[in-house]
Amino acid sequence: MTNATESLELTRVGPGTPMGGLMRQYWLPALRSSEVVANGDPIRLMLLGEKLIAFRDATGKVGVMDHRCPHRCASLFFGRNEGDGIACVYHGWKFATDGTCLAQPNLPPHQEFKDKVHAKTYQVQERAGLIWVYMGAREQAPPMPEIEASLLDDADLNINFTQRECNWLQALEGDIDTSHFSWLHVGSVTPDQVQDDNWVKYQVQDRAPEFQVTDTGWGTMYCATRPAENGQTYWRFAHFAFPFWTFIPQGTFVDRVIARAWVPMDDTHVMFMALSWKQASGTKPLANGLPIPGATPRPEYQPNTTDWYGRWRPVQNSANDYLIDREAQRNNTIYTGITHIAMQDQAITESMGDIVDHSFEHLAPSDQMITRTRRRLLLAARALRDEGVMPPAVDDPALYQKIRSGERILKENDWQAAYDDGMKAAVRPVPFRQAAE
Repeated sequence: MTNATESLELTRVGPGTPMGGLMRQYWLPALRSSEVVANGDPIRLMLLGEKLIAFRDATGKVGVMDHRCPHRCASLFFGRNEGDGIACVYHGWKFATDGTCLAQPNLPPHQEFKDKVHAKTYQVQERAGLIWVYMGAREQAPPMPEIEASLLDDADLNINFTQRECNWLQALEGDIDTSHFSWLHVGSVTPDQVQDDNWVKYQVQDRAPEFQVTDTGWGTMYCATRPAENGQTYWRFAHFAFPFWTFIPQGTFVDRVIARAWVPMDDTHVMFMALSWKQASGTKPLANGLPIPGATPRPEYQPNTTDWYGRWRPVQNSANDYLIDREAQRNNTIYTGITHIAMQDQAITESMGDIVDHSFEHLAPSDQMITRTRRRLLLAARALRDEGVMPPAVDDPALYQKIRSGERILKENDWQAAYDDGMKAAVRPVPFRQAAE
């Protein structure tokens, strides 16, 4: 069981917390590049419990800074994007994307002290259609993570954002809990409904897989196994990678180029971001071409608003019970009665409360990956806090290149050998050019 002290350390991410300190060592994907327009309006951005703004100047540079003007703490969200910087409307003080004070127009020239004022800013990079932010203390930020999907051009990626109103950890743990797929998502599917070449059949024939779990250089990894025909084994490989990345197994191992981030906005809100290679094969339909029940193409979103939590909020939410269809649930058309796989997950993780009470849990052998990942996170956060030990992959981003999730059917009885064999056969859309740079 996760005790109260451990729970507090795992779930809190604000400044000065152990997990917040760990998160701040990494580059964090924070926004879609398209969300900030050159010379456009600044937007509010909540990240690791800090209230920030993001804007793009006339040259295309992006600034991410504390929303408070260093003069009198008025919010720069109301500021004017004047091309070369953001100007506070209270007294006109202007700041460039790097925080340099460009103007103090309410002061006579002989009283100006622009060189002594600096807005609190964070380092920014753009890649894979995303704006990444480094919130750590290093003057020279660590290298960007070499996560396979993040090395693709955004034109080759499907990119999805969705906000969840719960703690980041309970949201992430849904991705590393493989046995729930057989219930939450395909609980109403029977084996005879699945065409023979669709590997979903193994998940509905055997809803209680065996598990193998191990620590890795980048985080943790599991393999769920079920028997297949002719003495073979159906393998599902998946990963957690520091600090909040998951790589889920639903898809063929050979071309499963994905990455999923659970970026904490604060202790009770998380921004989910999914990157997937457009050319990957994906999940096959069930018999007669039917999709998995409830698996609508993508959730619908409310219009974005300008408040701190105004981005990427789904129409299905706790206020409308995620539009649950009790009749569909009763007649077993959809096991949950909730459409869309992501919304099924969202309903469950948000139903646990803003921050789950870990003392109420009774963890089972099927939760091995969750307990192993919590332990890995705790030890890394404490080692950083107490001994200054950098957490995994911060300074060795090539570790992420060893990650591939997905499904395989093989005769091997050694799960790690099966993984290594799968890595040799994996399609690589991008050469590992980052390792040489």
